[in-house]
Amino acid sequence: MERKEFRDLASPAEARDAIRSLSLEGGIDRVPLAEARGRVLVARLDAELDVPGFDRASLDGYALRARDTFGADEADPADLELVGEVHAGEEPDVAVGEGEAVEISTGAVMPAGADAMVPVERTTRVEQRSTEQASGETASTAGDTVQIRTSVAPGDNVMFAGADVAAGERALGPGTRITPRDIGLLSALGIDEVPVRSKPTVGIVSTGDELVRPGEDVASERGEIYDVNSYTIAAGVEDAGGEDVLYPHAGDEQDEMERVLREAAADCDLVLSSGSTSASAVDVIYRVIEEQGELLLHGVGVKPGKPMLVGRLEDSAYVGLPGYPVSAMMVFRTFVAPAIREAAGLPEPETATVEGRMAGQERYGEGRLRLMPVGLVADGDGETLVYPVDKGSGATTSLAEADGVVEVAPGTDYLEAGESVTVSLFSPDVRPPTLLGVGEDDPTLSRLLDGLDNPRYLSAGSRPGLRRLREGLPDVAVVAGPTDRDVDAEELGGWEREWGLLVKPGNPDRIEGLGDLVDGDHRFVNRTTDSGLRSSLGAAVADLAADRGVERREIVDSISGFDLGLRAHESPARKVLADEADAGLGLGETADRLELGFVSLGTQRVRVLANPDRRSKPGVAQLEDALESIEPDR
Repeated sequence: MERKEFRDLASPAEARDAIRSLSLEGGIDRVPLAEARGRVLVARLDAELDVPGFDRASLDGYALRARDTFGADEADPADLELVGEVHAGEEPDVAVGEGEAVEISTGAVMPAGADAMVPVERTTRVEQRSTEQASGETASTAGDTVQIRTSVAPGDNVMFAGADVAAGERALGPGTRITPRDIGLLSALGIDEVPVRSKPTVGIVSTGDELVRPGEDVASERGEIYDVNSYTIAAGVEDAGGEDVLYPHAGDEQDEMERVLREAAADCDLVLSSGSTSASAVDVIYRVIEEQGELLLHGVGVKPGKPMLVGRLEDSAYVGLPGYPVSAMMVFRTFVAPAIREAAGLPEPETATVEGRMAGQERYGEGRLRLMPVGLVADGDGETLVYPVDKGSGATTSLAEADGVVEVAPGTDYLEAGESVTVSLFSPDVRPPTLLGVGEDDPTLSRLLDGLDNPRYLSAGSRPGLRRLREGLPDVAVVAGPTDRDVDAEELGGWEREWGLLVKPGNPDRIEGLGDLVDGDHRFVNRTTDSGLRSSLGAAVADLAADRGVERREIVDSISGFDLGLRAHESPARKVLADEADAGLGLGETADRLELGFVSLGTQRVRVLANPDRRSKPGVAQLEDALESIEPDR
């Protein structure tokens, strides 16, 4: 199969223009009022009636003629005859004449003849005579009077008909995004259905034989992975005002890919695919678009996201996103989401940006616009530090651990430590974490973090934790095992953990220590060299080599799998559980939790080291308090 090459990459501006040239707008929907919140009106709505539709009392009190109160005050009240009462929701059956008043409830219709009302707090009711009811209660009868201890002007404490909205007035205009307040207005006008702009329907197709829907079984041995893009892109479509439609995975075979894409194009205003957009010989989706529609653009000068497609498929607009989750979401956020919002009639969200300083130097120099995911942390003076969060386009956690994006211009070779940058936040309510930690992966630490307010922890290992602490990035570093370099830090506390070899339940291979791994034919899974457990194991290997009078390398070479290192503390245990290893490096707590056998090789101190400049941060103090009451499981 012929390989298609990227030659002249389109600029970001050209990519936006290409997407803008596609028609995504739908028609008009008439939706019930209960479903109208957040939708965009396509036509003006005028009031067909007065709101309120009658003159009504604003307070509990007495309806009367204002002229009968002129000159009244606390010392010389006006005495008016009480001739009836009116409650909310009933039609008055009494009129107010000269020297008369009517008791009235809030919201009730003003009786004929009354042009004002006085709140009950400024009156005194005087009962002239009463009759005993059968129950023994006293009921007022005709002849009661009310003393008015204040004067009022005509219209006081009365909301006249049409005072809120008058019939014929403009209520809401086209382009209004309906809010709960607008729902209240439309309810008051008796409108139960509103014309709104149709949401653009967006079909989402993830390509690749290796994809599995979350909730289904994944066969890692066949290279299967869970489908990340379909659900993250669907959430982005909904957030931008579109209506997402998920389609079955399209395999890597061209006929099947074409079938699914054509089905989506027949139903939707826009089709988004992810994957199969690069220049690889097996990525054929661009050929489908060329043969069945029109390919407007293939390749954009942006990182991540170069293999982006823009075109038309039958009567639908089409955008092909890269397959890697970070690339796909960055391209969607930058180029596609604005087009969906425009089609839905929604304004661009208020841009939320913060200024910060780079926590360290970051090299680039690839000649493309870089959309760099970054995290934020406050230093000891409350200033914002910015650090890259980039594990590669294939990593799904880069965006989950990021707060926003820094756009790095194509001509930039590097960003200096301390250089000022502008961060476009993912949403206006993003706030830096109260505590940023880097270092060792540990179950006791996970329990500690659960009790803190908005912490962020980057599980990178003890060595990277110390390195980043020396560079001044995190508030704390968590380290375990022997360390080869000191760092200027203050220890907040720590705990002991038991470490050793994780083996199969019942230890059928009778592994009793490191010597058995050296002398026997056992498969072993190690941790990465950044791990504190690996450091302690290295020291134990050195001791064993000294005891046997051999070189350390000889011991290492005798352990099958010693150089295979996994990052997370449970990963070796899961290899043992899957019978892919006979032993793995791990913790006693992990063995208990996963019901594995355990061969102890010793205990290890885990230390929490604080950046001296950050001791005053509330998050650091909160962690220190938590450390004082720690109760590790083992």
